[in-house]
Formats: sequence, structure tokens, C-alpha cells
Amino acid sequence: MASTACTPPPPAPGELTGPRSRARGALLGLAVGDALGAPAENLKPSEIRARWGRITGFVADRPQGTDDTEYALFSGLLLARHGSALTPAHAEAAWHEWITERATFRGAGFSERGTLENLRRGLAAPISAQHRHAWSDGLAMRAAPFGVFAAGRPGEAARLVAIDGSVSHEGEGIYGGQAVAAGVAAAMAGAPVPVVIAAALAVIPDDSWTARSLRRAVAVAHRGERAVRSAVVIGGYPWTDLAPEAVALAFGAYATADGDFREAVLTAVNMGRDADTTAAVAGALSGATQGLSAIPAAWADAIGPARGRCLPSMGGRHVLELADLLLQPAEPPRPAAAALDTPAPAQPTPAVLDTTSPPQPTPAAPRPTAAPQPTPAALQPTAPPLPALAAHRPTAVPAPVPVSLPVLTAEAGVAVDGGRGAVGCAARVGTEGAV
Repeated sequence: MASTACTPPPPAPGELTGPRSRARGALLGLAVGDALGAPAENLKPSEIRARWGRITGFVADRPQGTDDTEYALFSGLLLARHGSALTPAHAEAAWHEWITERATFRGAGFSERGTLENLRRGLAAPISAQHRHAWSDGLAMRAAPFGVFAAGRPGEAARLVAIDGSVSHEGEGIYGGQAVAAGVAAAMAGAPVPVVIAAALAVIPDDSWTARSLRRAVAVAHRGERAVRSAVVIGGYPWTDLAPEAVALAFGAYATADGDFREAVLTAVNMGRDADTTAAVAGALSGATQGLSAIPAAWADAIGPARGRCLPSMGGRHVLELADLLLQPAEPPRPAAAALDTPAPAQPTPAVLDTTSPPQPTPAAPRPTAAPQPTPAALQPTAPPLPALAAHRPTAVPAPVPVSLPVLTAEAGVAVDGGRGAVGCAARVGTEGAV
């Protein structure tokens, strides 16, 4: 039976694509995609068709989310606690308090298990991320809250998610999380699909595996899910949780659907592979793009509080509560987002995205034209305060490599990215088995 304990109320007039609707759409979209994709995880499209035909909704009577939703709650509460002041020490302390000492880890990924083992051995971040699965999509699956928090500032979203990821991921694993966080941050400001993709590409190295896969996926998205899958998936490779693959499949599904929530999520689900994560990311991107009202009511009603099967400390928490926590209670409207939702005014339209990282406004002098950055004092999750660690003092991680972020305007609807196009096409990596 579907849980309706936290069914979202009808949106207020004018809130259909406002900041709160986009925040709730992003995180509920993540949870819906996770639950829809879970049965298809690690399957090929041909295997999915043999079992269910084409998946068009929940295939289980009691749909359940996975570790993807519970880890997104974990990272979101960590971010709400510390805001832009988040450090590797905060992230490591949260792992010890909320995961290492209490987690059952049922259904957890290899990267999380490797991190847990390293932390229990006394290793600190970033050394705790040095395990055999640091390239996984485990950071990408929990990255959406950073985009919600840093709405309209993809560079800041990418910086913060890399700090969180320093405990568990390296290299391509970090890049995957940064691409997702930046994409959600752009969508939260009302950016159109091509600009969301450009923002994701702008925060990761051009020559990274993640960037190459993402460009391949979106370049063939107009040809449908089979083309996207063939352009990205490495035939015969046993692991389906590769960040470069999963993130590219998710963005490919999002581009194929042109941001439509239902189509984006179902496209990701029916491509198989790490379907819970790819559908969760596609759901977060399209939910932030279209807002809460785009999620079918039957799907939204099926998502109740987290069960805590993987992370008991997250049991009873709901993604909608987290979405509200990550926003200022009285957030003023964003002129940039409004410019995308209404006819263009006569005067020049301001930039859609502030891609620099401006100083955090103080409560005494908020910036009148942009939503103030939530501060740790304004965001108090229900979990008890995390104690400072004495035995596990992490070392500082290098700051993310500076990147040239695109200049995004509502008038143009395209990215100016130092001469590099928003999307490109490269050689095909390979295909996998029967599809």
C-alpha cells in the first residue's frame, strides 16, 4: 500500500515553478526515480522487456527506495547543518556519527563499503577514499541536495559536493557528483535543458571520462534511449556503477526527454544498468527543471519517509522535509528564474545563473536581488549535533581545479564557454550485448 504520510500539498498560486517547487521537485524526483529504477538495476534492456515489457510505472506493490535516497538525505542534512562552511572534517565526522557506528549497510554500494572499512581502520579523508571503487556513482546519487542549496550557482554546488565526496570518492567519482550538483543548481534557477547540460560540463575537466561520456550521450539524445546507451556503455564491463557511465546515461535520458519528468525517468529506467541511480539523477534534474507539479501524483504518493534499511539514522526522514530545510524560509523570488517563466521584459534580462562564487551575504545585509545563502544557524536538522572528532583528524583536500563556467543568459538560452560548445560528439566507446 502506498504511503501518503508526506504527500505534498497542492502548490500555491505562483509556486508551480518557484524555488520551493523546484527544490521539492528535485528531491522527490530523485526518490521517485530511485524507487522506479530499483527493480531494473543491473539488467539489460532486453532483460527488462522479457520481465515486464516496457516499464511505465512501479512494477512492485510496495515500491521501495534504495541507498540512493538514504544517502541523499544524509548529505542533505550534513549540508543543512554546515552550509557553505562545510569542510572535510565535518563530512568525516558525519560518516562516523551517522554511518560508521550505526549503519547496517544493506544494499550499499562498493564505494561506501570501501569507505566504511577505511574509516573503521582509522584512515581519515581524503585517504579514506583510496579504495578500489572510488570512481563509482555513489557521490552522484547523493549530489542533488547541493544543487538545491546552491541554486543558480553551479560552481558553488560543485565545490561543496567535492568536499562531501572527499571522504568516499576520487577522480571520476568526484567529477560525476560535481556534474550532477551543477546541473541541478542550474535547473533550480530556471535554466533550459541545453544550459543545464552546459553548466554540468563546465565544472569538470574537458578531457575527463565523465565529460567525454556526457557529451557523447547528449549528442545522440535526439535519436532515443538505444542510441544514448550504445554511445556510453562499455560492452562486457562487469560494473554498472561507473560514475562516467551512470551520469552520462542520466543526462542522456534528461536530454532525450527535453526535461520532461515522466519521460526522463522512464527512459533512464528502461536503459537498465545502474537504473536506480540513473533514474534518480534524471528525476532530480527534471524535477528541478519542471517543479513538483510535474511528478505524477500516483508516483509522489508512493514515496513515504525513508525506511532506514541501509542507513538506520535516516529512517523516518522524508525528502520533502529536506527540500524545505535547504531553502531559506522567506526566500525572495529569483529575477533570473522569473525571467524564464514569464515573457521577457523590455529592459535587458539579468543573467540566469551567477556562476561565480560571491561572498556569503550576512543576515544584516542580504543582497536584494538574490536569495541569501542559507547559513548553518538558519538550518537545524533534527539529528543531534555531531561531535568533533579527536581520533580522526582529516587532512585538507585540494580545492577543485578552477574551471571556466559558462555565461548563461535568458535571452540567448545558450552557453558561452570559452569557444567550447555545450555539447560535442566523440567516438563511440562500444556496446553491450543484446538490447
